[in-house]
Formats: sequence, C-alpha cells, structure tokens
Amino acid sequence: MIRKIVKITGIVLAGLFLLTAVFYLVAYQDIQERINKVYDINPEPITVHYDTTSIQLGTRLAIAKGCTGCHSADLGGRIFIDDAHKLGYFVASNLTSGKGGLPEGYGYRDWVLAIKHGIRRNGKPLFIMPSHEFNSLTERDMGAIIAYASNLPAINREFEKSQLGPLGTVLTYLNKIPLLPAEKIDHSRKMVKQVKAEVSADYGKYLSATCQGCHRPNMKGGEPLAPGFPPVPDISSTGHPGSWTHDQFVTTIRTGKTPEGKPLDPKEMPWKSASAFTDDELTAIHLYLNSL
Repeated sequence: MIRKIVKITGIVLAGLFLLTAVFYLVAYQDIQERINKVYDINPEPITVHYDTTSIQLGTRLAIAKGCTGCHSADLGGRIFIDDAHKLGYFVASNLTSGKGGLPEGYGYRDWVLAIKHGIRRNGKPLFIMPSHEFNSLTERDMGAIIAYASNLPAINREFEKSQLGPLGTVLTYLNKIPLLPAEKIDHSRKMVKQVKAEVSADYGKYLSATCQGCHRPNMKGGEPLAPGFPPVPDISSTGHPGSWTHDQFVTTIRTGKTPEGKPLDPKEMPWKSASAFTDDELTAIHLYLNSL
C-alpha cells in the first residue's frame, strides 16, 4: 500500500514538474520574441533649444517626471533591481556621454525613440522605460528634457547589461509586471507643440500623465504593480485627495505628509520628484484628479 502511494506521489510530482517546465519554456519563448521584436518607427523631427530657459525647464521636468529618480540625480544611471536569479537585474542607463553612457552620435532621433516610444536606437524595446507616461509630452517639454540631458557633464559609470530572471519571465508572461511599455503605446500619436499652461483640469490632465503609470489612467489605483509592492491607492475624487483642499494637496506633495498626518514613503510615492511641479501645476493636477 505504501509503495503504491509513493509511486502515485512520484507520478504526480513528475507530472507537475513536466507541466511547470513546459509552461516556463512557453513563457520564455514568448518573452524572448517580444524582447527581440524590432519596431519600425521613424520619430518625428523636433526643434531642441539649448538656451538657459529651455535647459532650466528641462532640469525641472527631469525631476518632476521621475528621470532623476530612476537614472540618479546626475543621470549617470544606477542599478534599479538587483535580483538576477529571480526577478532580474535591471539598470537605469547612464544617459551622459561618459564611459558606460550613450554611444557616439546619439541625437534627437534616439532621444525621441527612447522617451516617447520606449525603443532603443536598434528598434528593440527598452526594459521598464515608462514611455507610456511620456508619449503625450509636447514638443516644447520633450525638447527641454533633451536639452537638459544633453548638456550634462560626462559621468563615467558602467554597468552589466540588464537581464530578465526566471520569475521576471513568468510574471511578464502573465502581465504582472510592465517590462515592455513599448507594447502599450500608440506609436502613431503626434506631438503637439505645447499646451496652455493654466490652472485648469485640462492642464492637470496633461501634467498628471506621469501619475498614470502607477495609479492607472482613471487614477483609481488598484493591485500592486509587482510582487512585494503595496496596493496602489485611489487618488481621484473618491480617494483621500478628493477630500483635501488645493492647498492641502500642494502641502502634501511639498512635505511628504498628508493632512491626516500620514507620512508618504518616497519609495512608494515619489513626492520629492513631484515637488518639482509649481504650486499652480500641482493645483491643476488636483483639479483634474477631483474631476474623476
């Protein structure tokens, strides 16, 4: 009887192992095809101004939009996730002209491909580059960010190549982590020159595009972005910010503490980056959030 139980258990375990192996092979093949897909995109030409005003705007936008949060304050890059045997090893690239940075001849076309489309200069998709949040950037703001980044001193900082781990492969296959934002971008969307900067919900909608990556397009939040992360809160009119005044919303972003006295964890809510928005811009964002 015991031998029979052991035999059946062995068969079941072997079957489960085989099914797991087949599932992983299917997932691996699918992800490899998606990682190596070449996108045929001819980015729109834009005019980049390198005057002081444009560079100052680009400096502020690079903070507010989270560029410095991922790529470090000097844009020299950093290790974003170091879990090669599970989730993966991911690097936020060195965006300067230093050793380990951008290749020679990196121009506006390459910048637009990366920022607006999430695509490398060879046509393959970038890992975790939130271009779906930047796809609506105006030509003015896109140009300002490029002017700022192109004007930075060279930083010599080298990293190993980013790679996806076994768990990362499975979670990407199950659409549990946003590995390839290029897949969900409308690459045909045209850039507009600029939008009217005013304290309005319409302007707030434009500015809050960066928030959608975590809080979802409807700003209602939802499930964790990845295993180990907390649920994403609702920041629309039905969430806590809906009961705050505009001044309280601005103060929350400036101080990292809500009117209820709750401190915001900068690892979960990048309030220090968002504090680069002006008071009028934050008020416009709050107007938009309250309209949802």
